[in-house]
Amino acid sequence: MSSDSSRRIQVPDELKEVLLQFSIAFLVEQPPDVIDYAVEYFTKLQADRPSVLNTDQSTDDQVSVNSQDADEPPVMATSRRKSVFAEAYDPEADDDDDGATAVFPKTDDQRARLVESVKNVLLFRSLEKEQMNQVLDAMFERKVQPGDYIIRQGDDGDNFYVIESGIYKVYINDKHINTYNHTGLFGELALLYNMPRAATVQAETNGLLWAMDRQTFRRILLKSAFRKRKMYEELLNSVPMLKALQNYERMNLADALVSKSYDNGARIIKQGDAADGMYFIEEGTVSVRMDQEDAEVEISQLGKGQYFGELALVTHRPRAASVYATGGPVKLAFLDVKAFERLLGPCMDIMKRNIDDYESQLVKIFGSKNNITDTR
Repeated sequence: MSSDSSRRIQVPDELKEVLLQFSIAFLVEQPPDVIDYAVEYFTKLQADRPSVLNTDQSTDDQVSVNSQDADEPPVMATSRRKSVFAEAYDPEADDDDDGATAVFPKTDDQRARLVESVKNVLLFRSLEKEQMNQVLDAMFERKVQPGDYIIRQGDDGDNFYVIESGIYKVYINDKHINTYNHTGLFGELALLYNMPRAATVQAETNGLLWAMDRQTFRRILLKSAFRKRKMYEELLNSVPMLKALQNYERMNLADALVSKSYDNGARIIKQGDAADGMYFIEEGTVSVRMDQEDAEVEISQLGKGQYFGELALVTHRPRAASVYATGGPVKLAFLDVKAFERLLGPCMDIMKRNIDDYESQLVKIFGSKNNITDTR
């Protein structure tokens, strides 16, 4: 009996990851019906299955035995699952300024140690530099001794914890189910839901934790994710090529974009380099230039709503031209090559046609194809 119970309690890491990502997506989008949304969400997840689960994540990033819904014993899951969304955070209704976020001063050494501790935390990877700094400012240090209880099963969720050092044992119904050894995180779903703790975590040795309260993290993570999606949806709706995508495909694309900024004159991509992704222009203009007889010749200038870098991804060849920021700072949305291949399949025919247009432009500039250095 106890053996069967232990097997039921052990929740696969992949399930925890899927449930966590679903929960964040639900809270950001605020759909009217959770069941309909879940059906649509997991249908899309299955369609994108080869690339959806990031197998590069470390085990410690994915494991959180204290994750409320994912780690509930099966007999309790049904009764508690209904309350998961009872206190869903609405980023659109939150008018608090980010300046109201708590700040805990840190020495240079403390901040360096904190940065090292959180660098592989999956939940933080979607944050831009400004939001990440807010996360670091809002986390506080907690030293523990052997025997200290960090969280207790059944208590209200308060803080999220990242381990810097120490050994910690996790118990569900007084049964030991996991051990953290100087790395890992736990309690993250308590930042999203107002639910009792699903497990107990006790320190086995002296150790140091970094903690953040639930409300602060919900505001930083979900509000930034909400703003990013809205901003990128508007940008992507202005790109003619992406009209071939369904609305949900554009939303997935928006979630995959990463913001990058370049000062005036900075080179964004270099002719001849291997392609790592493509770019959509949020603000500013860029100059596309090609090497020709020991000089760079400008092929075109691109502005807000336009894109570049996709041709090398389509042809699987090196960059055919260099691109520079011009006319002031440039803000771009970057899509890496893996997300490109996963999300832009419906647009591939359009991009292949653009190769012919690109060649025609070069012929107009250089006179004939024979005068064009083929670096693609």
